[in-house]
Amino acid sequence: MKIALAQLNYHVGNFESNIARIIEKINAAKELGADLVVFAELAICGYPPRDFLEFYDFINQCYKGIETIAEHCKGIAAIVGCPSVNNEEDGKELFNSAFFLNEGKIQQIINKSLLPNYDVFDEYRYFEPNKSFRIIRYKGLKIALTICEDLWTEQASIAQIFSEIIEKPSARIKKENLTHLKETVLKTETYHIGDYGHGEILNMYTVCPMDELLKYAPDLMINIAASPFNYKHAEERQRVLGGNTKKYNIPLFYVNNVGAQTELIFDGGSMVINAGGEMLDEMKYFEEDFVLYNVKKVHKQYVAERLSPRDFPFRKHHLPSKIERIHSALVLGIKDYFRKLGFTKAILGLSGGIDSAVTLVLAADALGSENVRVLLMPSEFSSAHSVDDAIALAKNLNVQHDIVSIADVYNSALKSLKPIFRDLPFNIAEENIQARTRAIFLMGVSNKFGLIVLNTSNKSETSVGYGTLYGDMCGGLSVLGDVYKTEVYELAEFINSHEEIIPVNSILKAPSAELRANQKDSDSLPDYGILDKILMLYIEQRKGPREIIEMGYNEQLVKRVLKMVNANEYKRYQTPPILRVSLKAFGMGRRMPIEGKYLS
Repeated sequence: MKIALAQLNYHVGNFESNIARIIEKINAAKELGADLVVFAELAICGYPPRDFLEFYDFINQCYKGIETIAEHCKGIAAIVGCPSVNNEEDGKELFNSAFFLNEGKIQQIINKSLLPNYDVFDEYRYFEPNKSFRIIRYKGLKIALTICEDLWTEQASIAQIFSEIIEKPSARIKKENLTHLKETVLKTETYHIGDYGHGEILNMYTVCPMDELLKYAPDLMINIAASPFNYKHAEERQRVLGGNTKKYNIPLFYVNNVGAQTELIFDGGSMVINAGGEMLDEMKYFEEDFVLYNVKKVHKQYVAERLSPRDFPFRKHHLPSKIERIHSALVLGIKDYFRKLGFTKAILGLSGGIDSAVTLVLAADALGSENVRVLLMPSEFSSAHSVDDAIALAKNLNVQHDIVSIADVYNSALKSLKPIFRDLPFNIAEENIQARTRAIFLMGVSNKFGLIVLNTSNKSETSVGYGTLYGDMCGGLSVLGDVYKTEVYELAEFINSHEEIIPVNSILKAPSAELRANQKDSDSLPDYGILDKILMLYIEQRKGPREIIEMGYNEQLVKRVLKMVNANEYKRYQTPPILRVSLKAFGMGRRMPIEGKYLS
């Protein structure tokens, strides 16, 4: 049997486009002689549809789309992700489903069993978990069809799990709670753990879908997914899926989503793994891809092989480095945010510093230099070399730039506030007036010419509140809000790896907001090399203050940094959407109380 995998970039709620793309690939697969073509999780409506799922009309359009697609499945079958209605009286109204289409109609609907409800996922808000299991029989083969998390599980004994918990405090369960936990969790001998092993939350599922499907002796596995990107995810995906394929000794065809949907970025990397856990092929990262494979029986065991027709030549893909992945993800995130919202042009403030420089390069890559504009907005505190560096970068990228001094507006504001400020000393108030003046200029040009403002704040600054609300924190999209300052420098070096695009002075000079004379970030913040390590332990690894201090970090410094993080939660609630590239980004995946008090 010949199977085509279609790794496509879907648009949430854009049924016309999604359906047309799916039909296009069905027809292409048919021309290549494919028997089956496979699409990603919730392909019909895009992932994640979120509260669109609460609209009956939205679900009706999903069904109409599936019926339209089914009409094209004559002489070929397709697997398409789509929500389906739960006709039982109990439970949620919907399932997260995979539709098997053949002979012009819906032949089977397979529902997702394991619904992730952690970090950026909240599928249990909308969907009912599947509790019945069956396979698909097609072309003489028995197919075990699962959806994303259904195969993202690992089996471990109770003893192994509790041993891991004891040895790894980051597993987040204290020793004193183990006895109670043992008494209240499952009484079975094994757990099926989702998202365990790469620093996330421990999820214990009561069922393993493939264990249930194994009873039917399937010949091959197919998993359709919408698995969001983070810079560690590719290795974990290969490890978990490869481990499960080896465990069941059945070939796996895995199709992932690609593209971005606001904060979430999907990196593709669809793959085929032969029985025994050996990866046969991996599809492109951060790009659409479409590949045909053959399944044949060798010594009583089904194996897959890649076919290489002229239009789809074989390409060997390497696993990009962390910084390469972040770079590609951010470019894709910007590109899809603009394309899917119908925007074409961006604007940002270019200061001569590293953050705005990297943001500009990423934006120019994503949108084209002709679609990006920058404002240089010097004040009396701006250094001459900052302006020169900004001009040099704009010229290197052939980006339109304008120089607009904020001095007159800033001084006018101070004059108007003089009766209130009186002779009080210069402080953060005057600094923030400068930042907000720049925001007024950016938003003014944005409104006049139909440009979207890109925010340039990095994760280090956003974490500790080193930014001005309605000033440098404004914008339609935060490009670097999930990239620590030390990683911004790595991005700059990567960008300059072949030629100097970002002026070297922007990279080498001490970072400064330049809102007062001789200002340096180090006046207010610890060294970024230390700060970022503490922030990563607290935010990504979710270690408490005592744990971090016990690791050797200065107690006063840890408490100071963590207090800044917690105290500035209210600011982060008012930031633009942040492109997610880490294991724990600000936004939908990190939900903290604004007025909560964790540290004394």
